[in-house]
Formats: sequence, C-alpha cells, structure tokens
Amino acid sequence: MFCFAEYLVYKGTQSYHINSVEPIEIFYNIRTDLDKLKYAVHINKIIRDVTEENQNCYNILQLLLNTLYVISETDKDLDMILSIFKLRLLCILGFTPKINECINCHEKELIEYFSIKDNGLKCQICGKQDTSSIKISQSTMNAIKYTVTAPPKKLYSFNIKEESLEEFKLVTKIYFNEKLEREYKLAELF
Repeated sequence: MFCFAEYLVYKGTQSYHINSVEPIEIFYNIRTDLDKLKYAVHINKIIRDVTEENQNCYNILQLLLNTLYVISETDKDLDMILSIFKLRLLCILGFTPKINECINCHEKELIEYFSIKDNGLKCQICGKQDTSSIKISQSTMNAIKYTVTAPPKKLYSFNIKEESLEEFKLVTKIYFNEKLEREYKLAELF
C-alpha cells in the first residue's frame, strides 16, 4: 500500500495478473508515522470512492501522488493537507467554486462569504441573505483561490495562519461533504 510503481499486467479469464513490478516511489515515511498513515489511509478511501476501474484518472492520480509526497516528506499540518486535497479533488470532479466575483451580483469588492449551496464566493450583501454561506477572512479566501488555481506541483506551497486554517478546514469539510453527498470522517486506525 502507498507504493507507486510501474506494473506489467496481463488479463486472465476473470481478472488481471501481475507479471512484474518496478517501484517508482514508496513513500516510506508514511509507514513510520501513525498520524501520517491515518491521513494517507483516509485519502486513499476517498480516492477509491470517487474513481472506477478503467477510468482515465490522470489528474486524480497526480493529485494523490503529490499529496502522498507532501505527507511523507514534509511536516506540514496534516489537516491543512487534507483540506487542500479535498478542495482540489472537488475541482477535478467538476465542483470548482466560483472565486473571481460574487456569484449573485458579480461584485468584485467586499467579498466576505463562501456559499456552499451556490458553489462560490459572495459579497457582503448577498452572503448575508444566503443561509448556506460561511463568513471567511481574507486569508481563508486567498487559500481557497490558491487551491483552486495553483499548478499541481505547487499546490501545497503555501501556509495559512492558525485562525484562518480553522475556517479553511470548516469550509472545505462542509463543501466536500455536501458535493459528494456523504460525510467523510477521519477514522482511528486502532
């Protein structure tokens, strides 16, 4: 588990059979830290739920590999990594939030809310009228914008203040659960 490799397989009558394997990246540090392992298992479960066999999932694979690498090789906050992963996965799955202006009135100033129901940012006036909106700080808004637009290899190259991280985690958790119509909880391993 958590080994990226090149597999040579052949199709049998009822299943595939592995002929040879050449490891590319083994993400060793995930195996040596139970917290990292817990988050990696959680992410793997989400990936299994949103993908199907023989489906072209290059962008999802790229996101998974980048995420596992950051978990394995850095000491970044694991909750932040999970939040970034969830929001970016939603973008790949077609649930990209509107981030350039208010999704109701197209106002570009005074953006202060994230609407779960309407998939994006809202201004002060429109946000107060939407019961599914969450008021967010400028730092949280910047984190959302960066996560949506960043190149895949630079996705995890930002930091966020602690109080904004809590907002970011809340927004991504609610948005993720709402769009996938399922609640994902980080389970204990033991």
